[in-house]
Amino acid sequence: MEILAIVTILALGQFVYFSIQVGSYRGQYDVKGPAVTGAPEFERMFRVQQNTMEQLVVFLPTLWIFGHLVTPTYAAGFGLVYIAGRFIYRSEYLKDPASRSPGFMISFLPSAIMLVWSLVVAMRMLF
Repeated sequence: MEILAIVTILALGQFVYFSIQVGSYRGQYDVKGPAVTGAPEFERMFRVQQNTMEQLVVFLPTLWIFGHLVTPTYAAGFGLVYIAGRFIYRSEYLKDPASRSPGFMISFLPSAIMLVWSLVVAMRMLF
């Protein structure tokens, strides 16, 4: 399970990094808190951070449930794909929000796959 802890730390570290970037963009584009609107560049980075937080709510519990019910190794692999997808999402969203879909799907699919797979395994354990 240590491998799941490492992936969890990496995913949370990525979120902290995105949060720090939001703060940096606030200063760079003179967006005073608590405002969440301003320069388009700031708003894009803010949305990346917010969407990442929304995804973490599903990703982290799913990672650990899948790791427990199925295998930590596959869970860690899916987790690394999720993290890579979030970086792609960030890169594409900052360039052009309309191009964010590939990164979103790369980070959403691992959670969806682990969620469904975990449910199937849990249901089979009951019966």
